[in-house]
This record gives sequence, C-alpha cells and structure tokens, in this order.
Amino acid sequence: MSNIPETGRTPRVTIRLVALQILVFSLLLTLGGRLWYLQIRNGDEYADEAASNHVQQVVQPATRGSILDARGVPLADNETRLVVSASRTELLKMKDDGKAVLDRLAGVLGMKPEEVSEKVRLCDAKTPQPCWNGSPYQPIPVTDEATTQQALQIRERAEDFPGITAEPTAVRRYPAPLKANTAQVLGYLSPVTDEEIEKAKDGRSPLLRSDQIGRSGLERSYDKYLRGKAGVTRYEVDNLGRVIGQERSDPSEAGSSVVTSIDARVQAIAEKELDGAMKEARKQIDRNTNRPYEADAGAVVVMEAKTGRVVAMASNPDYDPNAWVGGISGKDYTRMTSKKSNYPLLNRAIQGQAAPGSIFKVISTAASVNAGYDFNGGYNCGSSYSIGGQVFKNFESQSHGSIDLGRALEVSCDTVFYALAHQQWKKDGGLKPKKDAKDWFFRTAHQFGLGAETGIDLPNEVTGRVPDRQWKKDFWKANKDSWCKRAKAWPGKKDYETLLAREGCLEGMKLHAYDAVNYSIGQGDTLVTPIQMATIYSAISNGGTLYNPSVGKAVISPDGKHIEEIKPQPHGKLPVKKKTLNQMDEALAGVATRGTAAWRFGGWPQDEIPMHAKTGTAEVYGKQTTSWFATYTKDYSIVMTISQGGTGSGASGPAVRKIYNALYGADEKGGIDKKRALLPEPEKSLPKIEKDGSIQAEEAKPYEPPKPSESPGGVEQAALDRRRH
Repeated sequence: MSNIPETGRTPRVTIRLVALQILVFSLLLTLGGRLWYLQIRNGDEYADEAASNHVQQVVQPATRGSILDARGVPLADNETRLVVSASRTELLKMKDDGKAVLDRLAGVLGMKPEEVSEKVRLCDAKTPQPCWNGSPYQPIPVTDEATTQQALQIRERAEDFPGITAEPTAVRRYPAPLKANTAQVLGYLSPVTDEEIEKAKDGRSPLLRSDQIGRSGLERSYDKYLRGKAGVTRYEVDNLGRVIGQERSDPSEAGSSVVTSIDARVQAIAEKELDGAMKEARKQIDRNTNRPYEADAGAVVVMEAKTGRVVAMASNPDYDPNAWVGGISGKDYTRMTSKKSNYPLLNRAIQGQAAPGSIFKVISTAASVNAGYDFNGGYNCGSSYSIGGQVFKNFESQSHGSIDLGRALEVSCDTVFYALAHQQWKKDGGLKPKKDAKDWFFRTAHQFGLGAETGIDLPNEVTGRVPDRQWKKDFWKANKDSWCKRAKAWPGKKDYETLLAREGCLEGMKLHAYDAVNYSIGQGDTLVTPIQMATIYSAISNGGTLYNPSVGKAVISPDGKHIEEIKPQPHGKLPVKKKTLNQMDEALAGVATRGTAAWRFGGWPQDEIPMHAKTGTAEVYGKQTTSWFATYTKDYSIVMTISQGGTGSGASGPAVRKIYNALYGADEKGGIDKKRALLPEPEKSLPKIEKDGSIQAEEAKPYEPPKPSESPGGVEQAALDRRRH
C-alpha cells in the first residue's frame, strides 16, 4: 500500500508550494505598494521630472546695462569678444576627464595646458585662484581674447574639441576714459554660485546659471538694475536629444543704465594728483624716523557740498577692473589680495579708517560751544599742557598766547582743546563719571555722524570709531583676558607693550584724562573715514545739513522711456547754532588765508571763490604720521588723506589745490579761465537721451591747466606780485 496522497503530492512538496505562493504574494504586494507610491503618492513629482527630461533650456544672456558718468561718458559698458568656453559636464564624460581635449585647446589658444586646467577647475576652500566659482553646469570661459582664426579652428575641428565652444559674446569693459580708472567705485563681476541661485529663486530677480553678478562697488549696489533678465528658450527633445518642438520662449531684457554723479574728467585729475602726492611724499625725509615717508595708501573724495553727490572718489593703490573679465589670473588675484600690494581691492575712501588729527577740531569746537564755552572767549594757547606729571605738547611747541576758538582753529592750537576737554572731563566726574554726565565731546561727534555709516550707495562701508565711555567698557571686556595674561610678565618685563597691557588689564574700562585730551585733537582711539569727513565739511559749507553721500544719480531703462532719478537724501543736521556755524566758517576761511593752509593757497582768488580749509597730521603708534587735508567752497568739499605721508598741508595740500584749480579753471596766481574750468558749478541735468533710448555722451577732453599769462587777470596779478617783492 502506497503512502502517497491522492493528490499525488508529498507533504514536503505541499509545504514548498505554500511557501512559494506566500513569496509570490509578498512580491506582488510590494510591487503594488511601490506602484501606488510612484503613481499616486508622488505621481505629480515624478511626472514633472519625467517631463523635464524631455525639455532642454537654451539661455540667451541679457546685455548688462552701462555705468555712465554725469555727462554720459561710459565708465563701464560692454563689447563683443570671441569667448572660448568649456563644458565640465561634457569633459567629465571622457575617460581622461577631458585632459586631452584641454591640452589640444591650450595649443590652439597659445596657452600652457596648466593654465587652461586651472581655469576650468572648481573653487573650494583648498583651491586657490584661478578657478571657477560659478555653477559647475554652466560653460566656463577659458579666454575672452580668442582671435577669429582660433575660433574657426575650434569650430571646424569640432570632433577634436567636444565640449568646447567659441562664440561671439558681449563681455564687460571698463574703458577708463582719460585714464580715470575708478576701479573701487565701479567694482567688478564674477559668476553666480549655486547658493546664490537658490537664495534668489523666490525673489523679484531670480538668477540663472549663466548670470554674472556684481561683487563690489556700483556693480554690486545697482546689480538688480544693471543685470537685466536673461532669455530662456525651452525645446522639447526625444530620448536621443533631437529637437522635436519648441515649448516656450522668454526673450531677454537688457539691463538699465546707471548715470552717476562722477565726472570722468575730475576723477582723472583726482587719481593723478593723489598718486602724484604719494610719490612726492616718498621723496621727503621723516624727521622722526630719519627715513623717507612710506606713503603706502591714500584716498580723496570730491563731493557736491549742497547735495552729497560724489564727483570723484579715488583710492590708492588701485587695480584694473578689466582683470576680472573672463576670469582672473592667479597672478592678478594674488596681487589684488596680498599684503605686499597693500590690498588694492579696498576702497579706502569708505573703508580706510585712521585717526583724523586736527581736521577733527571742528567737532571739538562745536562741542566746546555746546558745553557752554564762549566761542569768542580767551583761551591760553601755551606750548604745552600738563595733567599730573604728564605733559602734552602743542605742535612744534608753538605758543600763541590768549586766543579765541576761531583763532585756535586757524593756527590749529592743540593746547586750547586739551584744556577744554580736560575741564569737561572733570565736570563729568573724571574717573567716576556722574550719572548725568554730558560727555559733550563724544556726544557731539555722534551727532556729526561719526561712529556710524554715512549711508553712501556703495557696499561694505565701515563706521569708524568714537571711543566714548561705552566703547572703553566694551573694548576692555573683549581684550582683558589677553591683556591680563601679558601683564603677568610685569615687573620682569617693562617694555612699552607690557606696560600698556598692564594698564589695560587694571583700568582699561575707564575713560582717563589723557584719553579725553588726545581725543579732543583727533588722536588716541578715534577712527574716521574720508567719506565721513567729506560729509561733515560739506554740511559746514551748506549751512548744516548732513546728506547721505551718493554716487548713483539716475537709472534709465534700455528704451530711455523710464527714468528713476536718485534724489539727494538728508539724514540730519549738525548740532550747531547758525551763529556758531558762521563763526566756524569764518575761522576755516582764515585757515586758508592766514592759518596752517595759507602757504598752499597763496594766490587763490579768495574774493571770487572763498576757500575754507583745515589741516591734520595724525600720529599712529608704530607708523609714520597720517596726512589729512579737509576743504570746501560753496560748491564742493574735498578731503584727501595719505597714510604715512607726513603733514596735512605738506603732503596733501598741493594735490587738493590742483584739483580746485581744475574745477574752477584757476591758476597759481589767482587768475580764472572759465573756458578751461572743468566744473565751476555742479552738474544738475542728466545726459541727453535719444529717441532710441541711447544716451548721448559729451566729449571727454583732458584738462589743460591755464598758464598765468593766459588767464584773465593773470598778467595783472603777476605784475602786482613783482611790485610787492
């Protein structure tokens, strides 16, 4: 008798069949769940992705708007060049990551293979320039200076250069009219990064991978106007990449043009005179160190006194912004960012901070009057002022006897301001300040706008510093640990640094008498920028209104139909009564005619164009003195500074005088030739806009200084001078 069931299956076979059925059912269940997830749960998302796989985008970059001077002269525009680019996406598909292709490309372009490889590598924390800091999916420019023959070779031998393109492209150009570089004001462009694309995607002005954006200067401040909108055409393609139709096309929109208040002619003069003053300073011997002045950096600002508009702004050392076009070389990048070159990317007019020296005394004068001291009172201008056993000397130990505050400004008497600041410090409680301490000298500085940004329409402006009681406390908290650590070496070490550390550790949070007196003459821990001082001296000129300095004057659409004027914006008033302001104005005119700046303004036509000035020579520990020269007329204020350049009138004075000569057409004898004057009064109108939207540029002719014999009144003035001698 058999043990096999009627079904013909043994128990072992049955078990296997049941297990197989369970497995099949589980697989079907899993597959069904996955289909539900893909088609229902995430169906829309994957449908969009599938559709995008069959759509390719072609980007047509927008033409970037121009940056123009006040007369329509281009400071930044575009030109068509043959640009050779490489696609990393295509190169990485090759076995050697495109090395052979890039080597062949280098041969055609006359470049070294390593130069080309460096251009297309991606930037990261460990990769120095040159490298590509834009999107890795965007074609990377290798050169924007290809010749027609080179471009033809690449295009005709396309099979040898997969992933390489050679196309005529509009690229940025900085023409430097009349050699007016204007680098730090204009700024530069570089490719957009993936992070910036992501950040801007939901904003009013989303970015594409092909975009170049402003990184500094006006290119950054007005980027959203200048950039325009790139055109995008979307093509439907099959799975072989063949175009089967056009899905959508958005045309590109050119960027708007920005008209500035910069005058290229004045800018050229300002840059030339600043550079010349620094070179001349290096020929002079510093009596304190017995070596030539280093004159390692400087800046000058020319501002419209009644509006705050910037007519010229120069910073030295400078750089060529064209170096950034098409990708910067390693050599250029190193030069622009190295200590050896003294960081030419810095705009020292808004980012250079230094003690102001005696040009600060207009603030101390206003503070003294606000504190109750009579402007016309008698104040002893002795050769020195003592606090305890410490002696603070007047400049070159000069003594002028009893003088009023106006005369103290004229001769720049330190000891008058030492005494006033010391008296006020004692009234406020000295080392144990009263709860209601007035701190007039510090309060007035804040009211003049120091210790804060001016609001200029350029990025990365710094605030400077007003070293008041609160700053002393904050600074002490930030540094006490390092000070106290170094102070432990006392009394074994008694060098100057250890002495300062010990003093800082024990009493660095207190405002001492010596802090107050040094501060009163623009020394000590006080820091200002040239743009701050130009704003202040403009306010003194215009009757007391503090304006936000501005470079942009108008934004004009590509068709010329929409003009958005940028109006001057006041942000405050000087804390000075009209009577005191008039007295200060008269004293500053005295500086130019009989005070510390008189020797630099000899022969100036004071009756026709009243000149006002203040000189400053700031001491800096471990360095040579900083030169400051602050001036104004009814139309303009000009402030120049030279780091490690010497005295204010000595180093900066002649250059400032020459800028004024160019503005007004004045000569050294006091004659005025209005035909040669570059800008005897500020430009009020905008450049002419043609019917097609183009902006008419006036001819930019170089300045030719008048000769004394050519100037009306020059011959008579020369004869008068001969009779005097």
